[in-house]
Amino acid sequence: MKHILQNRQMNSKEQKIANFDPNGVGDVSGGLFGLPFTVEEAEVVIIPTPWEVTVSYRAGTAKGPEAVKEASPQLDLFDPNIKEAWKLGIAMEEISEDWAALSTELRLKAEAYINWLEEGSPKESQGPFESLAAEVTRHGEELLQWLKHKALTYLEQGKLVGVLGGDHSTPLGLMHALAEKHEEFGILQVDAHADLRDAYEGFTYSHASIMFNALKLPQVKKLVQVGIRDLAQSEAELAEQSNGRVTIFYDAVLKENMYAGDSWKKECKKIIAQLPQKVYISFDIDGLDPKLCPGTGTPVPGGLEFEQAVYLIKQLVKSGREIIGFDLCEVAPGESEWNGNVGARMLMKLCNWMAVSQKRLEAQF
Repeated sequence: MKHILQNRQMNSKEQKIANFDPNGVGDVSGGLFGLPFTVEEAEVVIIPTPWEVTVSYRAGTAKGPEAVKEASPQLDLFDPNIKEAWKLGIAMEEISEDWAALSTELRLKAEAYINWLEEGSPKESQGPFESLAAEVTRHGEELLQWLKHKALTYLEQGKLVGVLGGDHSTPLGLMHALAEKHEEFGILQVDAHADLRDAYEGFTYSHASIMFNALKLPQVKKLVQVGIRDLAQSEAELAEQSNGRVTIFYDAVLKENMYAGDSWKKECKKIIAQLPQKVYISFDIDGLDPKLCPGTGTPVPGGLEFEQAVYLIKQLVKSGREIIGFDLCEVAPGESEWNGNVGARMLMKLCNWMAVSQKRLEAQF
């Protein structure tokens, strides 16, 4: 019965490929990137996670999956490095209204709590906040388990999985799922922030604690952070005292090396040399120059250009390393469609190059 179902899905996918015009107008009523595939037919499945409860500056990232999906049909599907990549099949699950609603509800409470912290935590107004951190942590654990279960279901079907946030706390469940499938792997994090804080502002699953939490997984043998330019002393000390498990490539140092004559290719080689064979990519959009993501929650001057980031991913694949999963987080709609446009383009690159690394697509370097 299982083989019959797979054959039917294959026939359906083949028919859709035969009838689809990749040069035509993007179908805004279709799937991600205007593609015709369902999650059952696709080889790459994106799990949207509309969650931003603990963001500490600007909100909006919970609407990131919707903004990216709306912008995605405007992209041309041709990639000169990866011919006919669209035939692989990329699809995104429906955005969960339940998680979005809960995020909105808890975000209002968390925002008031964060404001109270910033005002010095006056005891006379502590009452409403005594159990809030525990409540948010409980729901954060539920989100982790929900995503882990979904991801494992797809991974066991042989599919490749990516997460589209939401804030940067969202992909932890995928990391847990991959930890059950792989004995060890490294994380390549592109980000303006280190996200190595222990339960930032009292929230165990804070957006600023994602890598602190990821390091609790013994399967994560290495964390390599690129583009970092805003972090606490405690985070820098954690990296320094990690016995090499955490390596930070500060944005300022990368730029200074290039000003002194080093090429970006040389810098990428240094970065990739720190990573093991299997790599998970955690891509916070604020790792890019903020002109490319003005709506993101905590923009920081500096950062990578779009093609610099894509080149790093290409070189990672060219090195023979395997991308086992990824997340793209902190895209927020902002005041224009630009944020979703850039997010959609980075999402497509991540999907395609992951597939190349897994030898499901062929590339010309």
